[in-house]
Amino acid sequence: MKLPVTVLAASLIQIVTTGEAIAGSSNADQTKPNFILIVADDLGFADLSLNGSKQIPTPHIDRLAQEGVNFTQGYVSSPVCAPSRAGLMTGKNQVRFGFDNNLTPENQPGFDPDFKGLPLSEKTIADLLKPLGYVSGLVGKWHLGYATHHHPLNRGFDEFWGYQGGGHDYFRSEPDGVGYLSPIESNYKTPQPITYLTDDKGDECVDFIRRHKDQPFFLFASFNAPHGPMQATEDDLELFKHIENVRRRTYCAMVHRLDVNVGRIMETLKEEGLEENTLVVFISDNGGPCNQNASINAPLNGQKGILLEGGIRVPFIMKYKGQLPEGKTIHHPVISLDFAPTFLELAGRRLVEEDDFDGVNLMPYLTGQVKEAPHENLFWRFTISAAIRDGDWKLVRLPDRLPMLYNLAKDISEQNDVALLNLGRTLNMLKQLGEWDVTLPHPLFFEGAEWKKRQVDLYDREYQLIQPD
Repeated sequence: MKLPVTVLAASLIQIVTTGEAIAGSSNADQTKPNFILIVADDLGFADLSLNGSKQIPTPHIDRLAQEGVNFTQGYVSSPVCAPSRAGLMTGKNQVRFGFDNNLTPENQPGFDPDFKGLPLSEKTIADLLKPLGYVSGLVGKWHLGYATHHHPLNRGFDEFWGYQGGGHDYFRSEPDGVGYLSPIESNYKTPQPITYLTDDKGDECVDFIRRHKDQPFFLFASFNAPHGPMQATEDDLELFKHIENVRRRTYCAMVHRLDVNVGRIMETLKEEGLEENTLVVFISDNGGPCNQNASINAPLNGQKGILLEGGIRVPFIMKYKGQLPEGKTIHHPVISLDFAPTFLELAGRRLVEEDDFDGVNLMPYLTGQVKEAPHENLFWRFTISAAIRDGDWKLVRLPDRLPMLYNLAKDISEQNDVALLNLGRTLNMLKQLGEWDVTLPHPLFFEGAEWKKRQVDLYDREYQLIQPD
């Protein structure tokens, strides 16, 4: 990755002025910031009161934005869980190392745990922070491989409380269970029986912060709410009893409980005096799967699994008290690939070309040291589709139809395909996308034929909605 001179200069200024890389300082570790990455699972863009929801009050997540920076055009690198998490964990677009799709569940025929997972060639945020004196903990969902060599404890994490799969029952597990009933794993305690999984994860996040408050830490708070199965507590369901649709009612209750536990994490930081030395990030791993969990992505079109905005544009918030402006809204596109380089430079290590990140350190842009947008363009590839964002323009490519072009500044809902009205731009963006695409390796693994058919059906249904008569 070739870094702009302005970014390098701003990064050097930031490191020197914050004192995070001063050699020989006896309290150097104490001045390193902590990092908390809170990831929701399948959260709809419009299902925060911050983004206009009138059904689900989310005061704690809203407060993160009020006291930090809210990104209205925050993206993830994939519209489904596992590849999205592979990207945000490495700072690299996951298709560059062949992680193109979700992992086949461990209880499905043909599952090959040794082969399917985050390649060992790639380093996680936890790997990168370890030499800088950080302790790293993962609470919750992993979904980046089931084999021993893919296990989070072998991918840089010092502590793990959670499960390796892509989802879990919220009320129970079984000692010999698989899939959503798999046992909870922990390397530092005997896992307690599940009460309600979102609350249990909140408990573990609070405990991790308190146990490691005297050393720099990275906490990956990997929630599975509001991913299925659709399960909520009776008390939370009572709060939303006025909603007639049972699935929507349950979804709202699940998001409410997620918000409560975000609040518990933030309150613990305040109680332990860590609020001014901790960068907190909140994001969803992809857009809401509206047909499955009754989420809402409006005004964005599309949903989880496709490259319309509803699949890849997500709530995206950063708070770092005293270091980032409060209540600021950023309209430039950013992406989850930016987390790794941002954390790494804040921790005191300069970015070098060998890091080969696709993301950038966002701090110079957020503090005003660099004025231009963080990204000139962004790229995606998923199953049969690919997309490019260049300024306000976005092009989506599918194999069985003409490319589609949208001006997101005028058409956030991607209702008006203007490809034929802007042929020069269409051809130029299609060429950029193709030149990027041919540099990518063949995917390391695929889902089964049945899943692929479902995916094609989803594309046909979603994209047909926006085709001209």
